[in-house]
Amino acid sequence: MPDIDTVRGWQGRTMVDGDGDRIGSIEGIYADDQSGEPEWALVKTGLFGTKSTFVPIAQASQRNNDVQVPYDKQLVKDAPRVEADQHLSEAEEQQLWRHYGLDYGAAEAGRTAQPQPGTEVVDRPADAGSGGRQAGDDTAGRGVDQAMTRSEEELRVGTETRERGRVRLRKYVTTEEVTQTVPVRREEVRLEREPVTDANLDAATSGPELTESEHEVVLHEERPVVDKEVVPRERVRLDTDTVTEERQVGEQIRKEQIEVDEGDTDVRDDRRP
Repeated sequence: MPDIDTVRGWQGRTMVDGDGDRIGSIEGIYADDQSGEPEWALVKTGLFGTKSTFVPIAQASQRNNDVQVPYDKQLVKDAPRVEADQHLSEAEEQQLWRHYGLDYGAAEAGRTAQPQPGTEVVDRPADAGSGGRQAGDDTAGRGVDQAMTRSEEELRVGTETRERGRVRLRKYVTTEEVTQTVPVRREEVRLEREPVTDANLDAATSGPELTESEHEVVLHEERPVVDKEVVPRERVRLDTDTVTEERQVGEQIRKEQIEVDEGDTDVRDDRRP
């Protein structure tokens, strides 16, 4: 178990689970009333640290600049909601120990990590929640002082990246009718007659005088021939552009106010004229 001096230095550090995943930021340390041993860490979880959860630190250890506990991140987030006050009641501690699978009754067997009823806060900033110190307790556990600290919450807004959607390219085949006009030629028979003259007399009388004969002419024509080939036309790919837009985020913040109960005594305020 880490000692009280060690855990005081964990204030503000990041707590991670057994796999190294971030759980949240440590905002307070709670110790047993009787033994003084540190028992719990109050950890801010959630997107903007708006939820506070108690985590046992008996088995916590430092990992680089972080604090590692042997509990899964989701187990911590599902822990019972307990009001972050100056003390944890016995019933609240029992509920938390059962959630983390630990034996609350093991204290009688000498288990130093086991809290006793009424665990108190030993290191927690005043702005950690409404369950902090009451008027008159502002200096408890930190040395007696004549001053009272007034604190307030500040809104810290960040961003996280998440999956917005998916787009994919899919190629498929469609069929369409394409019509083209192509010229085609064909041969046709034309009958020509010419009179017998001195110029063609020899050719006209070269054969027998009276015979039967045939003369054949072969006709030709063109016809359309269709062929297809695959031709690459373009390249298509998916790319992303980053677009920045302004969004307003609203949240309630709390501020501590200090007033003076003067009674029958006049009190001079240095800030008043």
